[in-house]
Amino acid sequence: MTRICLAVLLALSAVAVTAAPKLTNVWKSPEVARLNFAGKKVAALVLTSNQSLQMSGEEALARELTARGVGGVATYRIAPSEVLKNVETAKAWFEKIKVEGVVALRPVRLEKSREASAVLWTSGYYPSFWGYYGYGWSNAYVPISTRDVTTITVETLVYDVTRDQLVWAAASDTRDPETLQDFIKDLVNAAVKEMRKMKLVG
Repeated sequence: MTRICLAVLLALSAVAVTAAPKLTNVWKSPEVARLNFAGKKVAALVLTSNQSLQMSGEEALARELTARGVGGVATYRIAPSEVLKNVETAKAWFEKIKVEGVVALRPVRLEKSREASAVLWTSGYYPSFWGYYGYGWSNAYVPISTRDVTTITVETLVYDVTRDQLVWAAASDTRDPETLQDFIKDLVNAAVKEMRKMKLVG
């Protein structure tokens, strides 16, 4: 039974657990007391050279914005990509469809590392110190398992396009994201929670 428990614990310790995004370097414009994009058109922008990632990321972000009462639109749908990569032509298209805000995500770092996980011990010897004492000396080693950990750092920026002004910004670290949709959802939830704490949004 002890061997079976140990094998199960080893397997569990090797499973990657997705952690919620950890926001760092959060900033709020001192010139903006309150932000309200409800019912307004807000562009979802993912800045990456990977077109597939950009399109799927912007769609996921636009869905999250729309679910919160904002008119979310994926930026790649506004105009052809070659037009959007030029400031002047992109600006004309944003104005044409009356975009009032932008939520921009830019991946800035992807880090892979190997992490050691100490195995948790479960045994009938543990409740009694002297029972553990004899057991411990006869089993004086702690098996260690390792797992690969992926950490993604993303820059999140919220702009009021009508004033061409940065309103809110943060960097975030996310460990072992499972799917792009879940990653975007968790990131938006974390950002909104922080903005509420700062009384920027209701």
